[in-house]
Amino acid sequence: MTNDASASPVSAPVPAVVPGSGPPADAVDASSRQGSRLRALLPDPAPWRASADFRRLWLAGLISNFGTFLSFVAVPVQLKELTGSAAAVGAIGAVELVPLIVFGLYGGALADAYDKRKLILATEAGQGLLSAALLLNALLPGPAVWPLYVVAALSSALGSLQRPALDALVPRIVAHDHLPAAASLNSLRWTVGGVAGPALAGVVVAYAGLGAAYGADLVTFVVSVTLCLGLAASPPGHEAAKPSLRSIAEGARYAWGRKELLGTYVVDIAAMVFAMPLAVLPFLADELGAPWSLGLMYAAVPAGALLVSLTSGWTSRIHRHGRTVVLAAAGWGLAIAAAGVVRSVWLVLLFLTLGGCCDMVSGIFRAAMWNQTIPDELRGRLAGIELLSYSVGPQLGQVRSGSMAAWRGVRTSVWSGGLLCVAAVALLGLCLPSLMGYDARTNEHALRLKARREGREGTG
Repeated sequence: MTNDASASPVSAPVPAVVPGSGPPADAVDASSRQGSRLRALLPDPAPWRASADFRRLWLAGLISNFGTFLSFVAVPVQLKELTGSAAAVGAIGAVELVPLIVFGLYGGALADAYDKRKLILATEAGQGLLSAALLLNALLPGPAVWPLYVVAALSSALGSLQRPALDALVPRIVAHDHLPAAASLNSLRWTVGGVAGPALAGVVVAYAGLGAAYGADLVTFVVSVTLCLGLAASPPGHEAAKPSLRSIAEGARYAWGRKELLGTYVVDIAAMVFAMPLAVLPFLADELGAPWSLGLMYAAVPAGALLVSLTSGWTSRIHRHGRTVVLAAAGWGLAIAAAGVVRSVWLVLLFLTLGGCCDMVSGIFRAAMWNQTIPDELRGRLAGIELLSYSVGPQLGQVRSGSMAAWRGVRTSVWSGGLLCVAAVALLGLCLPSLMGYDARTNEHALRLKARREGREGTG
């Protein structure tokens, strides 16, 4: 049958349509192809379908993520109401940073040495108790300031202890070939919370009050703990090292010896240190004469990340993960540089959104490389290093962008940071050929880990 548009209407075959027999075969085929293309863009649900534990973990994270954003917004609002000091509000970040660094590394060692399910349950329940403490303080006739700082520090510590266990558990409950899809689905969970969570929190705090926000946060932790109770036990391997400075150093040595793995850390740090613009967005909005756009600017980066997460089906078909990480990080820098050059607020929002898209692509393939190549007995400690790489970088980026804005101006701070990011990422790509050459189909670490995983499943 020809599809040539020039075919004669007389000689061209006419599809027979029998009443009640449905649409012509050509129409069915076209519709099927369109449906296939759409499904290819959507996130791959294979991990969700195949693993009940992944479903529980994903839902628990989604629910508690919304609750966390309630407190994330409510605590600064309460501090502002109690102190009237911007410095007091800013100090929250300072009290969170040290526990993040210390407990992130130690949490990785704990995740390798103890049952990951128990660690996740204990830290999730601890976060719920901290929400209860915030609720009780808010209900007092005269709420105190100091509990807000104590809870912020303890919450940072618990989050840093939990995250390596979560990251180390995923490769145990998801098939090796499904790990890129699992990374995309987890990114979707985080970005949905990042976009909708602050918006919901603002409404709750404004119309229902701080007590309602903290109470709702507590309820989400109760639900997430209940879901996590259904997770299967995840004990350490027989060769697991006990948590110590020596075991942490062992993880650091392993990361240093894996240059393609090390490259994922340093590329992300470079991108965040040089091109993280969040600290100067209020000033950029003022310079553009559009203070009303500030909220949209803050939402643009997570919105771009959400867009990629919702259309991440293609990521399962990419195997050159290292090259994709480098290109996406360079794309992030170019987008931020463009946002600092253009004069239209709508173009700024567009480039910030594109930057969020690139950052999410980089994040998905970094996670895929980590999950597909790091041995099970080291996964927790490497997840602790990973936690530092994507947490400390943005903090230092805020300092860089703010200092540069004070010295050379806001727009210069934004576009120069983007260009520095591109230059740094390009240099790292040249200096780390193993990162650029990484291929999940041929990498020795990925193949060894896949063989070990398949061997265990075959004998299980």
